[in-house]
Amino acid sequence: MAERRKYGKKFCKYTEMKIDFIDYKNTDLLKLSMSERGKIMPRRLTGNSKNAQEMVEKAIKRARHMALVPYIVNTQDVTDAAYAK
Repeated sequence: MAERRKYGKKFCKYTEMKIDFIDYKNTDLLKLSMSERGKIMPRRLTGNSKNAQEMVEKAIKRARHMALVPYIVNTQDVTDAAYAK
């Protein structure tokens, strides 16, 4: 017999919030679909619909170009502070 899933079904946060358009200026909304290192999270992890994921990708790339969201996050500063004694 097949094993049952031990996790819940993923759902699109943006369709649940009834958002029609994802704007690049709303960085708090964009951070829902970004990792802590600033990477765009894939659909299989976030559960976004195809339409919402395309809007998120375009908005994040525009926000990066306008310097509202960083391209990369420097983790060197975080680790140096932990090991410097």
